[in-house]
Amino acid sequence: MKLWIARHAKPLIESGVCYGALDVAADATHTLQAAHALAQALPVHCKVWVSPLQRCMQLAHALSDLRNDLIPRTDERLREMDFGTWEGVAWDAIPLAAMQAWTDDFGAHRFGGVESANEVLARVAEVWNEAQQQSEENHVWITHAGVARAAQLLSQSLRSVDSASQWPQDAPGYGQWWCLDV
Repeated sequence: MKLWIARHAKPLIESGVCYGALDVAADATHTLQAAHALAQALPVHCKVWVSPLQRCMQLAHALSDLRNDLIPRTDERLREMDFGTWEGVAWDAIPLAAMQAWTDDFGAHRFGGVESANEVLARVAEVWNEAQQQSEENHVWITHAGVARAAQLLSQSLRSVDSASQWPQDAPGYGQWWCLDV
């Protein structure tokens, strides 16, 4: 089975702002470009799972408009990490003490008070496990950079992290995707 992990198009938010769970729209033109490219890359009848955040839903709807065999299904577990009180705050305005607390206990610390990296990893692992059980079918997840990074860890059989150095730096660019063998 193959799993495509597609990241939403460029969000309509100022660069440098923490926006994980914020429900911001994506650029419409970039979304359509990404949908055209993804529609050409995907095989027929992939299962399409989508984060409920509108920037992902935009790409899912544009994709299904181009390919009626690709029927999106929303899955809450594919949403981006919720940064709680830091949502909508510029990264460089977040106090260093808050950043240090997160990096000191990266896997378990709930940065912003809502969700830890390991909690994100656990919910993404649930979807990953379900996809593996349907090994005869290809899947595409329309999601976020954090979810893509979690999937990268899962592809390496890592189910938790202790330090920030374990969390992958790479993720698909806006409107881009990875294809993993699962």
